[in-house]
Amino acid sequence: MAGVKKGGLQAKANVIGWREVVSLPELGVFDMRAKIDTGARTSALHAEDQETFDKDGRTWVRFKVPASKHHSDFQVEVPVIDQRNIKNTSGVPERRIVIRTLLHIGTHHWHVDVSLANRENMGFDMILGRTAIRRHNVLVHAGRSFLTGKPQRAPEK
Repeated sequence: MAGVKKGGLQAKANVIGWREVVSLPELGVFDMRAKIDTGARTSALHAEDQETFDKDGRTWVRFKVPASKHHSDFQVEVPVIDQRNIKNTSGVPERRIVIRTLLHIGTHHWHVDVSLANRENMGFDMILGRTAIRRHNVLVHAGRSFLTGKPQRAPEK
């Protein structure tokens, strides 16, 4: 753990690599390789066949999580928290749906906002942007990968 000045006090920072294995248990996604991208403001998840619908007076989205070596294709339904213009990898703004879900990385757990995007031609099905890690005392080691190990489940309350 590296020391980080926080409000004049020395605090231990959690060092993660530029690639890590993460889980999004509320979506049924476990052990997904993610790129930690501090150049990206918003996190993004590869989602196919997106379709919005109304449920209980709120806008929801239904989408397909493509198969991985840990699971086959499956469909997810979650509330939409926002729709906003987000710049793609070419710097061109595109309208995206944003959801909020629980992130597990190593032994740590917190909720993150994730945009749904077509990442079919990208090396990672998920990128974790800087706002997802900003207030969680995390430092990214640009020269190392997979420092946190497999995501640990949050303790039951």
